[in-house]
Amino acid sequence: MSGMARENLVRIEEIQGRGRAIVSSQPLRGGEIVLRDSPILLYSAFPLNGQQLQFSTSIYCDNCFRKLQSASAPLSCPSCSQHRFCSPNCLSVSIASSHNTWVCHALSHLRDCPYLVLHQPMERQIQARFLIAAYNLALVSPSNFQILSSLQGHGEDKDAVAAQFLHSVISSLCPPPSIEGFLFSLELTSALLAKDKLNAFGIMEPVDFNKENCGQRSVRAYGIYPKASLFNHDCLPNACRFDYVDNAPDRNTDVIIRMIHDVPQGREICLSYFPVNENYSSRQKRLLEDYGFTCECDRCKVEANWSDQEDNGGDDDDEENEAMEEDHDEPMVEKAASEYETDFPTLISS
Repeated sequence: MSGMARENLVRIEEIQGRGRAIVSSQPLRGGEIVLRDSPILLYSAFPLNGQQLQFSTSIYCDNCFRKLQSASAPLSCPSCSQHRFCSPNCLSVSIASSHNTWVCHALSHLRDCPYLVLHQPMERQIQARFLIAAYNLALVSPSNFQILSSLQGHGEDKDAVAAQFLHSVISSLCPPPSIEGFLFSLELTSALLAKDKLNAFGIMEPVDFNKENCGQRSVRAYGIYPKASLFNHDCLPNACRFDYVDNAPDRNTDVIIRMIHDVPQGREICLSYFPVNENYSSRQKRLLEDYGFTCECDRCKVEANWSDQEDNGGDDDDEENEAMEEDHDEPMVEKAASEYETDFPTLISS
């Protein structure tokens, strides 16, 4: 897309059996950007104790999550020295919001909790990071917390166990300050974890073609993107997501949704929630366990009738098919980076 982006390319509609959905308001072209969305909440994807994975969490700025340049000395949080920042601006912004006094103390207490960092899976530590960020959002931006609360989410029995544990730890070590209209409770903790599970986007580590496993990307951070979370899943998506965490000149934690191919007016715009090279059985299992639904897209209707041997045949084509993953559409990256100065479409409700 060049020049000014057209307004109102997509709209929100209710689709029977699918709930809220993003639908094209006019014919869209392959490569066209339909949404740029900023996070209302960000949190690190690393464990509280970085030594567990034999790396230091300080290689990234704890505000913008850009990779810290080895040639420059990063700035540290004056209170805990555990969190580092790429610039005075990121430090000051973070201290005033996402890493304020309560967050700093809360993360320090959790980091010193042996039962959490030594005897719980890494996932539990990441969930603890999310909860601290979410509780803090209620303190620093009640309006964004209301947006977070409005997102969809569903819990399961196993999630209830995690919620009970994390609520107990946080309430005993670092309960959030009391504010009007915010009730810190087990019910809220459970609801927040359910919304995180269903709506969080991973901010991906950029591909490094000089590394041995250059096709494998890890998650650097997670974010809640209210508009982007409205896109439904399809195992053959017509749109994909991009992030430019190290390369964007500003708003580097935004996500960009770009069309893979042309679609007519009135077509639902869908992403794939994970790499499209997974076979039918794996996709169905993952969607049911993580998102609570059984996929009945056109691809699944066809592959449901395949034999087990046919279903497993796609696993050998990982490198070829990974290009279709929502985070891996590399041929468009150079073009997309050059368009960063353009305006982006707005999302409207029908």
